[in-house]
Amino acid sequence: AILQLKEIQLQKMKNLGNVSYSVSALQRDLRLKTLPRKIECFDISNLQGTDTVASMVVFEDGKPKKSLYRKFIIKTVEGPDDFSSMREVIERRYTRLKEEAKPLPDLIMVDGGKGQLSSAVEILDNLGFTNYNIIGLAKRLEEVFLPNNSDPELIPKTSSGLKLLQQVRDEAHRFAITFHRARRSKRTIKSVLTDIKGIGPSIAKKLLETFGSVDSIQNAASDDLVKVIGKKKTELLLQYFKNK
Repeated sequence: AILQLKEIQLQKMKNLGNVSYSVSALQRDLRLKTLPRKIECFDISNLQGTDTVASMVVFEDGKPKKSLYRKFIIKTVEGPDDFSSMREVIERRYTRLKEEAKPLPDLIMVDGGKGQLSSAVEILDNLGFTNYNIIGLAKRLEEVFLPNNSDPELIPKTSSGLKLLQQVRDEAHRFAITFHRARRSKRTIKSVLTDIKGIGPSIAKKLLETFGSVDSIQNAASDDLVKVIGKKKTELLLQYFKNK
């Protein structure tokens, strides 16, 4: 009943234009001293440890600020190690922020549970940052973790603050997945199709955009291939797959 009352009060404040409803709810849920008006969230994406990338999305006053989004190619980690990947991206992001003498966001968020959160906290402490707000949001049960606390925060599933966190996390995940697929697709074009003499990057890209994958290209009917790349290129392609 108390939660419901506070939600109604916050909604009325929003209608009056005084405060962002979900942001105020989040401040309440996490017991923050100031409004989390600027949130930076990180997510790691890989496929069986290959082409590992990270995303950073930024929300200001509860809304995505796409001009501030950033992509990271993980450089120092071999294999599927999300903890080490998170350490690398947090270090790169906030080392740069420190060098540029820019303030930290009101809330830092990592996609994951206690492990990812601990990795991020370790780096921020090593960089000399203090008085920062950071949380982890675990996917499985939508649990929110705070530093130095092994148990998740008890935030009602209906809270507008939790829904904002889920929206931020989902956007970071989407951005990371999109970047990862683009990287993987580019590598596939380079490593397979461009090995074929007479098939350049533009033709390879056209084939992948039309058929979706190298397997689909290999199994496509020759007439369908001719419509996309012409008879001469199709003959080169079929001969390559036959020899292979």
